[in-house]
Amino acid sequence: MYLDINTTTQTAFFLSILGAFLSLMMGIRLISRGSKLMFFRKRQEFIARGWRYILVAMFLAVSSFFLREYAEPVIYIFFKPSVTPSITPSITLTPTITLTPTITFTPTITNTPSISPTPFLSDEILDLFKSKTTPNPNAIFSEPQFAKTLDVNIQPVNPNTTFSNPVGKLYAAFSYDKMETNSQWTALWVRTEDQEIMCVDTRPWDGNTGGYGYSTCEAAADKWLPGTYEIDIFVGTVFNTRAYFSVKGLPPTATFTQTPTYTQTATYTPKPTLTPQPSATPQMTNTQPVTATVAVDLTLPPSPSVTVSATREMTP
Repeated sequence: MYLDINTTTQTAFFLSILGAFLSLMMGIRLISRGSKLMFFRKRQEFIARGWRYILVAMFLAVSSFFLREYAEPVIYIFFKPSVTPSITPSITLTPTITLTPTITFTPTITNTPSISPTPFLSDEILDLFKSKTTPNPNAIFSEPQFAKTLDVNIQPVNPNTTFSNPVGKLYAAFSYDKMETNSQWTALWVRTEDQEIMCVDTRPWDGNTGGYGYSTCEAAADKWLPGTYEIDIFVGTVFNTRAYFSVKGLPPTATFTQTPTYTQTATYTPKPTLTPQPSATPQMTNTQPVTATVAVDLTLPPSPSVTVSATREMTP
């Protein structure tokens, strides 16, 4: 458990206010009680003690005013804020950042020298600004450290400068000082080779004047191409600090898009073409047995009546 300078001065301010209030109440109470006593010496003793409490209350009130207005700036005069009190030891990994000679390829990408030495914010990002508070030009940010998780004290867990795909969500932890509440700040996560912006983190500052903070980036899995990346931090529109990290390995392919091929099953719906079965109804041709009745007509020859005429010739 630890307190930063801002929290310490605020705690001292509230304690002095409380002490002044209690001393004032105690002084008024003693004076009131002493004025009702009959004995002169006792009465004077109670009244004197009451005035001492009132003087202590006045001293604490004046002290609380100075604690509120001047304590923090005076402390910063004697105790210069360290940029990275505990983070810098792990930042000794920056020799890996000497891989930045690969970043020297950027002039082949953009010959404009304004991009590499002094980053700037585009109009699209400036349109996202909401704060009207003027930022402190003397604000200080340490060089961020990268990790996939943070502990309860906003410190990176297993910080690194190289990550393997799939990357997922990344944190950039840093220390800061002399920030103004509600002043706009921005953190840009950029792929160095082609200057493609991976994430934009811009909002009014909601922290203390000094302490620890972080920014996050969770881009689509297929956007984390192997190469070098950077985070650029701005206070207002002024560039403040930068740090680099790298990604290795190919990003996962979007194999899930193959599932729409299962919709080809809809092509089997031509099954309704089997309905031509009604053409099989020519079974009505089974009425051919009706032609068999014609065979019954073949039994017609009753020609024996010719023999009757033969009997007529025998009469003479």
